[in-house]
Amino acid sequence: MALAHAILATLMDRPYCGYDLRKRFEGSVGFFWQASFQQIYRELKKLEEQGLVHSEAIAQESRPGKNVFAVTAEGEAFLQTWIETPCEMAPLRDDLQVKMFAGFVVPRETILMELQHHQAMHQERIAVYHQIEQNAFANPEQLPEKDLFRYLTLRGGIQYEMGWLTWCEAAIAFLTQHSASAIDP
Repeated sequence: MALAHAILATLMDRPYCGYDLRKRFEGSVGFFWQASFQQIYRELKKLEEQGLVHSEAIAQESRPGKNVFAVTAEGEAFLQTWIETPCEMAPLRDDLQVKMFAGFVVPRETILMELQHHQAMHQERIAVYHQIEQNAFANPEQLPEKDLFRYLTLRGGIQYEMGWLTWCEAAIAFLTQHSASAIDP
């Protein structure tokens, strides 16, 4: 996936200025696709040059003007084509997995602390997701079409985090229960 797809998907909600788009990103697709302000502004410019979005300059009284971006018909078609194209499984790039692979080069406590740190982060993320679920999707059976897909995306995020949390807990238990000498061949 390219940043362009994430931006177009977010703009399908409604038009946003770059700043508001970034804020919206943080609470939605930003959970699974990271981008800085600079990257978003650069990509918006490219999308506009390609005719996939258009901008409208809005004057503001006490602040500088802003450009509000909206998806064009061409942009929506581009997004639809991308969605219709099967995607490959995303490669896993995870520092923790590399650390675990070579974890034998540091004291056991070092790896246990790292696992506990990740365990806490995944617990926090699950709590955030559950709060979003409670606030925005209290009655999933009654959701309009657009929100149904967002709900399913959130459920996917919850399952992803639960999988990581389960693995962290199992790894901590295994390393805690087995001394280094018992594991070494």
